[in-house]
Amino acid sequence: MSFSYETKNELCRLPVQRLCCARAEAYGILLYCSTFHPGEVRVVTENPNFAARLPRLFHRAFGLRFDRQPEPEQQEGKRVFQLTDGKKLDHIINLLGYDPRQNPVLHINFGMLEEECCRASFLRGVFFAGGSVTDPAKRYHLELTTCHMQVSRELDVLLRECGYPPKSVSRNGSFVTYFKQSDQIEDFLTLIGAPVAAMNVMTAKMEKDLRNSVNRRLNCDSANLGKAVGAAQEQLEAIRRLDAAGLLEKQPEKLRQTADLRTANPELTLSELAEEFDPPITKSCLNHRLRKLVDLAKNL
Repeated sequence: MSFSYETKNELCRLPVQRLCCARAEAYGILLYCSTFHPGEVRVVTENPNFAARLPRLFHRAFGLRFDRQPEPEQQEGKRVFQLTDGKKLDHIINLLGYDPRQNPVLHINFGMLEEECCRASFLRGVFFAGGSVTDPAKRYHLELTTCHMQVSRELDVLLRECGYPPKSVSRNGSFVTYFKQSDQIEDFLTLIGAPVAAMNVMTAKMEKDLRNSVNRRLNCDSANLGKAVGAAQEQLEAIRRLDAAGLLEKQPEKLRQTADLRTANPELTLSELAEEFDPPITKSCLNHRLRKLVDLAKNL
């Protein structure tokens, strides 16, 4: 089951209550469904929960039933809901505030979306009919697709007014409004009534951030370890060269002690090696002594 499918199932559990919100949700579905014009309404879905919600929603919003709808026993495949009765279509167009002589899909009637609850319901309907969201474990992407350019442009305006500036693209004759930022997707899903899906996006982002942080730290530790090993090898080689040249025994006691401890403990870090002295010395002091030995060996 896809993440989009689960998200729409979560939305389907919301009750159909207030008339204005039911009408706004149905309006979003109409503008983003397969067909909406004065001669026909056609909504196609493969989601059985949305198919169960749709007749209740349209009855609450417009007080009518579909002229054609799938059989109750249909278990899978596409489910088609259709309105062709002229009186029913005129009734819907009139309630949505359109002139029956106009094509109602040419623009969004913002007068129906003045209340915040109605805007959220409208966007929920848009997502039901034309929306999809990618599994956040893979990537962040939510899009709303329509074949009507003006509707897509006006949806962009509506989303910006709601505080969610989207991006837009034309794809194969369709117009896509989309989000690619996880926080925008979380906010949008929360707005339309899918907090569980929004939380899943947030959780996926936290897991990715944690994983990336661990990887960065491991890479950093690995790089530091490589540097430490390289430095220890250089120090040991310098001590061997000084000893072979008979110069090590001529050095001050502190340098001879440092050379002996480094040779006896080649695997220790500077901090660990500094603790081996009696009394312990600082890491800075030890580093200075080792650099002195390396410089002496370079001058041979």
